[in-house]
Amino acid sequence: MADCIFCKILDGEIPSAKIYEDDDVYAFLDISQVSKGHTLVIPKNHTENIFETDPEVAEKVFSRIPKIANALRKTYQPKGLNILQNNGEFAGQTVFHLHIHLIPRYDDDKDGFDLKWETHPDEHDLQQIADEVTKNID
Repeated sequence: MADCIFCKILDGEIPSAKIYEDDDVYAFLDISQVSKGHTLVIPKNHTENIFETDPEVAEKVFSRIPKIANALRKTYQPKGLNILQNNGEFAGQTVFHLHIHLIPRYDDDKDGFDLKWETHPDEHDLQQIADEVTKNID
């Protein structure tokens, strides 16, 4: 889709710090980095939200989650991990391309979902994190 920022990332028009890629799925660091390693997992074919997603596409995307989550755990040893997926503006979706947030949680995090979305590390820092995690993808 022409105006979709994630489609532009997939097309190489906008840079990203890639964590994982195969024929159907792309995972990259969220520019906000709520916590170190905060990753987005998306289907390569544009679909707006879970309501519009073909079950086979959902299966491909969600089946990659354990592999990527385990790489994050092996790399940074978080105390936990939130998996977050918003559907529709009312639910907090801001980019209308299906995406799943993997948010590692650490000792200094607050309890619950009091997440801070304003962190913006520079491209070098993002690429360093991506390189570290990518080494642990099995």
